[in-house]
Amino acid sequence: QVQLDESGGGSVQAGGSLRLSCAASGRTNSVYGRGWFRQAPGKEREFVAAITQSGGSTAYADSVKGRFTISRDNSKNMVFLQMNSLKPEDTAIYYCAAALEDFIFKWASRYPYWGQGTQVTVSS
Repeated sequence: QVQLDESGGGSVQAGGSLRLSCAASGRTNSVYGRGWFRQAPGKEREFVAAITQSGGSTAYADSVKGRFTISRDNSKNMVFLQMNSLKPEDTAIYYCAAALEDFIFKWASRYPYWGQGTQVTVSS
């Protein structure tokens, strides 16, 4: 089993920045690709960003491209999401996810491991 623990959420005004962190523990050598998803009230969970094991490949949702950056530190089993130029529509619970394959996945169903989520609130 793999446990994921997100942190770094909070409240910020539009235009501000936050950095989310996701710490992995347990059988971390069994997971490779990592992703961030978010879910706003009344909406389905949506893909935000993903990164491969080496960090050499990344992908972003069009809505966050150019504003968010995903990165990872494998020596610490950590994944990060730097969020800049935040907008009120970025308000959601953000979830970290881990996949069993070293691939970019944009579908939540490809991630068997999930964190509990961290709230991000952006006010106008």
